[in-house]
Amino acid sequence: MKLSELMKNITPSAEYAGFVTADDMLLAIDTSVSQDAETDDYSVVQSGIAGIDPTLNSETKENQYIRAGRSSTKTGTQRKFKITGDMYIGDDAQDFMLSHRVKYGTGQAAIVNYVFFNMLTGKGEKGKATVAVNSDGSGDAGENAAINIDLLKSGDAPEEYTYQASEAV
Repeated sequence: MKLSELMKNITPSAEYAGFVTADDMLLAIDTSVSQDAETDDYSVVQSGIAGIDPTLNSETKENQYIRAGRSSTKTGTQRKFKITGDMYIGDDAQDFMLSHRVKYGTGQAAIVNYVFFNMLTGKGEKGKATVAVNSDGSGDAGENAAINIDLLKSGDAPEEYTYQASEAV
C-alpha cells in the first residue's frame, strides 16, 4: 500500500493530545530501484507485520575531569527499526526488502529512503537506512513463515518531517 492511499482519509493534527498506540506510528520506505520516488509513493510497512520496534541507541564518550569527576558526552545516535512478522508475498515493502538484490546487496544497494511519523500529529522523521534481513521464512511446520528485518540509519541524521495532507493524491 502506498503512503498516499493509507493517508487518503486521515488528517493529522499538530494540536492532537492524548495516548498514542503503536498502530498510530507509520513507517514507509521508498521501494523504487532508483530511490527517487515522491514521499507519497513510498510503500507502507504493514502487511503481515506484527511489530515495528523503533529504537534510538545513543553513543556516549566518558571523561574524567579534575574535581568534577566522571562526565558523559553524547556523540551520536543510531536509529534502528526492528521489523518482525509473517511473510506476505504481494506486499510492496516486504517484496522489496526480501528481494535478492536487497537481501544480498551491500553498500548503496541495501540503502532505502524512509519516513517514520505519527499519523495523529503528522510529525516524525525522514532519512536513509540500511536494510539487513536477518530471517526470511523461519518457522515450524504448519506455521506462517516469519521474517525479521532491521533498518539501521545510514549516513546523515534523519531530518525532521511533517506529513502534509497535500501529499496525498
